[in-house]
Formats: sequence, structure tokens, C-alpha cells
Amino acid sequence: MSNPPDEQPVPADAVSAAYGHHKHYKWELLSLLFLAYFFHQGDRAIFGVVLSSIRQELQLTDEQLGMVGSVLFFTLALMMPIAGYLGDIWNRKWIITCSLVFWSSATMFTGAVRGLSGLVAFRSVATAGGESFYAPAACSLLAALHKRTRALALSIHQASLYLGVMVSGFLGGWIADHWGWRSAFYVFGGCGILLGGVFVWRLKEAPREDGPSGQPPARVGPVEALGVIFRTPTALLATVAFTAIVFVNNAYLVWAPNFLEEKFQLSLTEAGWSSMFYHHLAAMIGVLVGGRVSDVMVLRRPQFRLQLQTSSMLLAAPLIVAVGLGGTLAVTCAAMASMGLFRGLCESNTQATLFDVVPPRYRASAVSMMVMVGFLVGSTSSWLLGNCRTLFGREHGLSYGFAAFSLVYLAGGLAFLAALLFTFHRDRYVEA
Repeated sequence: MSNPPDEQPVPADAVSAAYGHHKHYKWELLSLLFLAYFFHQGDRAIFGVVLSSIRQELQLTDEQLGMVGSVLFFTLALMMPIAGYLGDIWNRKWIITCSLVFWSSATMFTGAVRGLSGLVAFRSVATAGGESFYAPAACSLLAALHKRTRALALSIHQASLYLGVMVSGFLGGWIADHWGWRSAFYVFGGCGILLGGVFVWRLKEAPREDGPSGQPPARVGPVEALGVIFRTPTALLATVAFTAIVFVNNAYLVWAPNFLEEKFQLSLTEAGWSSMFYHHLAAMIGVLVGGRVSDVMVLRRPQFRLQLQTSSMLLAAPLIVAVGLGGTLAVTCAAMASMGLFRGLCESNTQATLFDVVPPRYRASAVSMMVMVGFLVGSTSSWLLGNCRTLFGREHGLSYGFAAFSLVYLAGGLAFLAALLFTFHRDRYVEA
């Protein structure tokens, strides 16, 4: 796939100047979105950290708690096509800002629920409804201002996911131990609302960068925009691999703290810290290294992103087995960290690989459809892992479930390999 002859890409500096941005605004934008994604993931992760306290106070079963996570991810999936298409045609500043305030408000209300229906309404449906609009618009906006530093910018943005999960793993457990699980939702939700006020003041839109003669492109229809990943084999295979990552990650966020708490008799703070910190610290290192290295290597080897993603997923698969079957806390945490490193190396190029084969005018829609498919399938993983406890017993259910999920990573690595070998050279979009 190559650039249409009537499309003249606009240099990044000209984009910034056209909208009155200062010359370093693309890094300010990255900083703002880094904070937003921090709360995006922190709000989501604290549910797993305080899960045992919620189960005890609200008297819920493992299947019901797994369902709360599954409904969250299922709602995210259903909302994604709408969010992505609007991200390609509406003002991205206001989409991102309203999304942040909405999901943060839902997080605060989660702290006041009294039963399963309240958890599903606020934790699953309302939170997912707000979060779904963030990623497509945010990734599109970052890509508009970052050209040569695109993978680096997107990987730094991705690193905030890991930092948010790490901090929530410790801070959420600490707050729950001292003031109760409800306070954790109040704190994280309130901070997100305050950040939304900063966004009203500092966040700025950027012009759509691929119109003829530097003008905004003609508006595309939803079928054309949302169907781009199904018309692009490499994008479709990358979506399959992304789905495998999401499937495992969703279950990990919901059940990993409880898994360590019960298997090794840890406190909430210890379980939250051990399950979230080591894994996500390693993932953050991987995503930052992978993003920078990819931006350099892809200039000489356009297929490098796919090479890195293929090897990372295939190497991570056996480590997931070690997570589930590790006999000591040290072995289990080491496996979690090693798995996280390869996860980060792979995720450093999730959007960048997609943008290598998708033109700018479709990018928010492409991200939304990738996320929709990933979370539609991934929404079942926390429920399935909860049912493993019933099937194999409380002592071994989560251990066997995590080990079996290694097959999902193996399938994702093979999807990346197929894209690398058979489709990327035909689908590549050459962008100035």
C-alpha cells in the first residue's frame, strides 16, 4: 500500500505551527496523555487488587466476580467501533477529555456500590463506556504529531499502562488495608476528574495530516473506515496476535493478585505488589527499549517491528506456564517479570505496526476495531479463569488455568510470523 499521489504529508513542525503549538508541544501532549492512561489502567487494575475484600463484603462467588470483569471488557469491545469512527471525524481533544472525566466518575461511584448489580453498572458498563473512547483518539493524536519518534511516543504512552498497574497494585492494596476497598476507588476516580480539568486548559487538537495539498481529508464513511483492518491482511493478523495478548492480560489483571494471595498466603498489599510490580516494571522496560530500538531499526529493516513481536510472543509462552505452575513465590514472580519483559517488547509496536499498513485517515478506526476484536474475545478470559477454580478446585484452578493460557500466546506469535512472512511486504504503507 503506497501514498495516493494527491496526498502531501504535512511535516510535524508545520502541523504544530498551524495550530499554534509551541515547538515542544508534541512532548507536552505525550506527558498529558501519559497521565490519562496512567489512571485509565490504574482504575481498571485496582478491582483485581481488592477483589477478595469485595467478595467478602458483598458475598459474591468467583463466577460472579469473573463476570464483572468479562462485562467490562465486552462493553469496551461493543463501544469501540463508535469510538474509533468518531475519533477519525470529531475533535480528539474533547473526546479524550470527556472520556477521562466520565470513566473517573464511574470509578468513584464504584466505591459506593452495595451489590453485584451496582458493580456491573458502574465498574463494568459505565467505566467501559468512558474508557472505550480514549485509546483510538489518543493514539491517532499522538501519531499526528510524532513522525520519526512514533514508536517511541506510543511506547512511552504504553509504559503509563504498566506504571498505572504497578502503582495501583501497591497503593490500591495499601489504601484497602488501611481505609477499606471503597476508598481506593474514591482516590483514583477523584484524581482522574481533576486531571480532566487540566485537559480542558492544555490539551489541543492537531489537523488531520493526510488530506490533498495539506488540507483536511474528505470525511470517510463508517463502513470504509471501520473495515480497513479486514481489507489489510497484515492488520488482521496483527489483530489476532493483539487479541491473544489481551486475552491473557485481562485474566491476569483480575486474578493474579488473588492467585498469589491464596497460593502463598500473602496480605492484600503484598499480593497486589508482587503480582503487579515485577511483571509491569519489566513490561515498562521492555516497551521503552522496544519502542526506541524499533524506531531506529525500522529505517533499515521495515519488517523489524514484526520480527520483534514474533520472537517476543513465542518466548513469552513457556513463561506463562511457569507463572501457573511455579512452586515458590520467587519462581512465580521471576516468571511474571520475564513474561512482562517480552510482553512489553511486543506491545511497544502494537499501534506502530498497525500504522505501518494503515493510512492516517483510518487510524483511529483501525485502532478501535483492533481493540474491539481483542476485547470481545478477551472479555471471556476472566470468566473462564474464574470457572477453572470450580472445575479444578480452589487449590489448583488458577494454576492450571494460567498454564493453559500459554497456548493463546503461542497462537498469537504464529499470527505475527504469518504476517512477517506472507503479507507485510504487500501491505506496507510508505509515509513521509
